[in-house]
Amino acid sequence: MGGLSLPHLIILALVVLILFGRGRISEMMGDFGKGIKSFKAGMHEEADHPVTPPPVQIQPPVQAPVQPPVQAPVAAPVPPVVPAAPVQPTAPVHNPADHQGPQA
Repeated sequence: MGGLSLPHLIILALVVLILFGRGRISEMMGDFGKGIKSFKAGMHEEADHPVTPPPVQIQPPVQAPVQPPVQAPVAAPVPPVVPAAPVQPTAPVHNPADHQGPQA
């Protein structure tokens, strides 16, 4: 599904041949071949004549104007953390009604 099989390619080639004609297709292929040849020739010429980089001009370093250091804003002092007083355990409250003996 979605692939081109041999019958699809044959039909596609016939449609292209009918639309463009045999002369137009051969003309396009000739132009394509000429373009590839000129590309290869241009690449070969560039390899024969390497491009020399322009001479480097050394410029003295530019010094930035000196600015006084900026002081950071001072935050308000944070009060020290004081631990809370320890909590003393209280004695359990005994209710005598809770602990009565067996009732008859």
